[in-house]
Amino acid sequence: MALRMKASMFVGLFLLSLAWKAAWAKVQVNMEDRVEVFLGDTAQITCMFTVSDSPDNVIIQWYMITKTNVRLRIYYGNSTMQVVDRGGQFTDKISVNGMGNSSEVVLTIRDVKLEDELEFICHVNGMSVGSKEGRTMLRVFASPDRPIITGEESGISVSNENPSKMGSCEAKNGYPRPNITWYRDQSSLQNTPGEVSVVTLVTKVSSGLYTVQSDLHLNVVKEDKDSFFYCEVSYLVPGGTKMTESNKINITVYYPTTSLDVWVESPKGSVKEGDTVEVHCRADGNPQPPFTFMHNMEELKSEPNVLVLKDVTRQSNGNITCTALDLDTYEETLGQTELFVDYLDPAVLIPKDTHVMAQGEELMATCNALSSLPTHTVWFKKGKKVAEGHTLTLKDAVFDMAGTYVCVVKVPSLEGLETTGSLRVFVQGRPEIKKSADPVQEVSPEKTQKLSCHARGYPTPVITWSSSDKSQVLKLSQRETEDEVLSVVSVKVTSDITAYCNASNEHGTVSVSFSLKAIVQTTSSALSTTEGSGVVIAVIIICILLLAILGSVLYFLYKKGKLPCGRSGKQDLTKPNKGGIVVEMKSDNTEEAVLLSVNGDKKPPSDQGDKYMYVQK
Repeated sequence: MALRMKASMFVGLFLLSLAWKAAWAKVQVNMEDRVEVFLGDTAQITCMFTVSDSPDNVIIQWYMITKTNVRLRIYYGNSTMQVVDRGGQFTDKISVNGMGNSSEVVLTIRDVKLEDELEFICHVNGMSVGSKEGRTMLRVFASPDRPIITGEESGISVSNENPSKMGSCEAKNGYPRPNITWYRDQSSLQNTPGEVSVVTLVTKVSSGLYTVQSDLHLNVVKEDKDSFFYCEVSYLVPGGTKMTESNKINITVYYPTTSLDVWVESPKGSVKEGDTVEVHCRADGNPQPPFTFMHNMEELKSEPNVLVLKDVTRQSNGNITCTALDLDTYEETLGQTELFVDYLDPAVLIPKDTHVMAQGEELMATCNALSSLPTHTVWFKKGKKVAEGHTLTLKDAVFDMAGTYVCVVKVPSLEGLETTGSLRVFVQGRPEIKKSADPVQEVSPEKTQKLSCHARGYPTPVITWSSSDKSQVLKLSQRETEDEVLSVVSVKVTSDITAYCNASNEHGTVSVSFSLKAIVQTTSSALSTTEGSGVVIAVIIICILLLAILGSVLYFLYKKGKLPCGRSGKQDLTKPNKGGIVVEMKSDNTEEAVLLSVNGDKKPPSDQGDKYMYVQK
């Protein structure tokens, strides 16, 4: 019994000794649970450790856990050596940095692939103080491409009882697998029996990335024609979650017609006679059904949804009905609008056309036009407004009141609706000659002068012309109207005369005179005298030049001996000789004086005597 107690005490002391050593001599390892990186990036897994007794030789070993849960070493080393195990998937893409008693080592993995998503173990061997290890899971992420959404191009009918495929959304190349959520406007769509069905197809491609395709089946309603649909892809990234939306699409929804809208598209506002009217019809269904137009119970030809009525009149008033036929149910839907055409009848004048009134009389004329709308009337004469309202009043008639009066009737509230009428007014009386040019005019003799005479009256005056000296009055032109006449004549003026214009009709005669004064052109006479003197001077100069030429010719003949006259004897130049001309020839001591006799002989200077030359005629 005592021996058994001693043995028990020895075992207890031994275990206590081991426990004490474990408490004071140990290895501590600290690592992150997970490290997250994007595909293709570099991952760093840190292993922090401490060794209590600070041994000189601490061995670090890195292991990986394969997909089949097999533990494989990829690295080992200490302060003096570092070895990467050959032949593994990490042989050429890992490195380890850092060693020490209370330090850290970092496993670096370059160009991370999807197959690198494994659990890594850091084993620290403190030799005499024992060993410890830590674990970290490496997570790899790849963001998918932006989702692509496509809608059902053929359209969807609301009459289907089961949900119809509305569209498809696809997200490619994501890791881990992304998720797709559908939205209508801002509301997410979840699987709802009989209303919403989302079918998802996940494909893992050879690269290990995922492609997710989601088809939305929807029991559409009419309101979906204005809705926008899109899909949202959510996916994991290092440290969180991201979401990417697709483009928004609108689908074509087919639904039956329940009502029609009928309206006058053109012209806007009121319709007047002569307009071209366009009546449009639109159904609240889709697609638009075929339409039939009826006007006052008469079917009319039309375009698919437009009825055109040309040159409408007040007889076009009435109901326009549009009928739509549903080709699926063969049910008819009716819609109608009221057409009213405003009108303005031609103007009616009293008195009409023409009216003759005596001087001093009074006229009251009226102008009216029947219209469906209020009218406004204005009177014009020669384009100038002379009165406003339906009535025109002329008091104490004079010739100036004669002429054409135009009444214009308009509908102020409807542009383009107007009519006109005219009244020609004549004022009877003795002719009246309008004032013309100055009655006294100065005219050169033998000149022709134009005269004009403008007379008015009713009946139209007759104009005659006369003159004080019975000169011929030539009529050039005459223009007549119903109450005026303009006569133009020409008169040849030889002396002072008076021309008369006489205007007459059944009510009397009036006349006006034109006094034409013949004036003498004194300036012209003096000019004629001056011109005569100039002619005389020119003749004298020409004669002298001819004499000089003649003398030169005679001298030339004399020198050549061509003259038959003898050269002997002197003629007495001092004696007068009838029929002769004596010309004085001036000379000085250095010049030769020449006397020409009647025969042309040349006399020497000693025989010349006085300085005269006698030339026989």
